[in-house]
Amino acid sequence: MAKERTYNLFLDDMREPKDAFLYTQNSKYVDLEWVVVRNYPDFVSEISQRYINGELPELISFDHDLAKDHYEEMINPSYNDFGERTGYHCAKWLVDFCIDTDTSLPNYLIHSMNPAGSANILSLLKSFECDYCGGQGYHKMSCVRNSINYESNE
Repeated sequence: MAKERTYNLFLDDMREPKDAFLYTQNSKYVDLEWVVVRNYPDFVSEISQRYINGELPELISFDHDLAKDHYEEMINPSYNDFGERTGYHCAKWLVDFCIDTDTSLPNYLIHSMNPAGSANILSLLKSFECDYCGGQGYHKMSCVRNSINYESNE
């Protein structure tokens, strides 16, 4: 069954898409219809269940901090220190899902107010995309147009 990109997914523990519009000024947050999920289990469940029904997200908007403990000041935090998973964990799951199902990464936005968390999500998602031809996943390592050397010089 061919999968169709039929919905937009908004990941945030507290805010609604219209709230993200207020500080991003990106009209997609008010012009589009969104399915809102609040945490990692709901994110995984929504995408997985809709995939079974032949649907994929067209657009995903990521928040990073999805639980109270993510907002607390920590010295040298590790993603393993959090009891609740973050938007980064959701992005990581999404990359694995795309590889496992041989689907392309949906379009994405990051609306998190956490600059370091936003940068981590963006870096992860960008690392999945080939800058040279648009291919994704494992393709990036074998793209003949990709000049990145993945072997050590030792």
